[in-house]
Amino acid sequence: MLPPSPTQSRIIWFAVTFFAVGVVVALLAGVVWALGRILHIFSPVLWPLAIAAVVAYLLDPLVDLLERRKVPRNRAIILVFAIAVVATLGIAGAIVPRLVVETRELAMKIPAYAAQIQDNAAGWIEKAHARVGAFNAQRAAPPAATTNAPVEPVLAPVAPNAPAEVPWEKKVAQAAVSWLKTAGPAIGSWIIAQVSRVAAWFGLLSGIALVPVYCYYFLKEKSGIQRNWTNYLPIHESKLKKEIVFVLTSINDYLIVFFRGQVLVAACDAVLYTIGFFAVGLNYALLLGLVAGALSIIPFLGAVLTIVPAVTLAAVQHRDWLHPVLVVAVFVAVQVIEGFVISPRIIGDRVGLHPLTIIIAVIVGTTLLGGILGGVLAIPLTAALRVVMFRYVWKGAQDSNPA
Repeated sequence: MLPPSPTQSRIIWFAVTFFAVGVVVALLAGVVWALGRILHIFSPVLWPLAIAAVVAYLLDPLVDLLERRKVPRNRAIILVFAIAVVATLGIAGAIVPRLVVETRELAMKIPAYAAQIQDNAAGWIEKAHARVGAFNAQRAAPPAATTNAPVEPVLAPVAPNAPAEVPWEKKVAQAAVSWLKTAGPAIGSWIIAQVSRVAAWFGLLSGIALVPVYCYYFLKEKSGIQRNWTNYLPIHESKLKKEIVFVLTSINDYLIVFFRGQVLVAACDAVLYTIGFFAVGLNYALLLGLVAGALSIIPFLGAVLTIVPAVTLAAVQHRDWLHPVLVVAVFVAVQVIEGFVISPRIIGDRVGLHPLTIIIAVIVGTTLLGGILGGVLAIPLTAALRVVMFRYVWKGAQDSNPA
């Protein structure tokens, strides 16, 4: 049998490579699907562990500081817990009552605000229609006659019982009403499904009660975990195990820097947004500022999701263009301060994940892995991918540790 020609060899290798790539893609898709199912099933267990891990990341520096001052670690943990509880209760006592009042008022006024927005939009549409009609009539008017002879008006014949032409803004309103009638049942079904899902999260809420217990043991066993966690890897001592330990350690370092930094940045953003909204006279400033700050844990997400409600509320509340512009200026100012002052001082460039990369990772994780937990877990997965790529693909064996 004759060996294949060079052209045939290239075709064969291309087919084999294409088949191998297809197999790898299929395996990755299967792993992602299986991981999504596992997260969906075990989310009541994983959520408390994830929250406890983040809280432990935040409290660990204070515990280490007290331990360096000759305070036993158990007492240091209890003292830090007490300080955190007192601070949380104090902040909650100062903020929560006002937050509840603003939330209740906003929920009660949403129908009135919606009706006002509809009336304003209808008024703007009618004015625009009148102006366009007047402009068209002026353009279509014949030139004035030079003689003083009376001009007999020419009346166009009108067909008996001719239906009057419906203005286009009324057609739009009728179409919107028809859409609401059609979409109303679907929206109601969706709301019922969400309520059922919330009821199903009752087990999750009971698991959250265990967060302090998990957090306490994470802090207490920190040194033991750092010394002995490699012993629990099901791999014998080898070069492969050393590489796995390096990758996992690098990922942990990235996560510590990210969660500690982003929580502090989000807290600063919440304070700045609230102050800015109060300064421009926006109602529900505390509610909008806290929501924007909480969502800022994911970069830019707080600004993107709250700028439209805030601008709309400013337009409805003040009925001018100045206050919506001032609200936009608040968002721009906070983003500039965060980008040039807060983030460089708190996080710097130690995370190594571009904000756009984090946003895309969260969106992909929420879509593929399902739910908020999938979006949160997408961040460590992205950090893992970055460590692996810099370790073995882009930079060879260079150190990828952010510390």
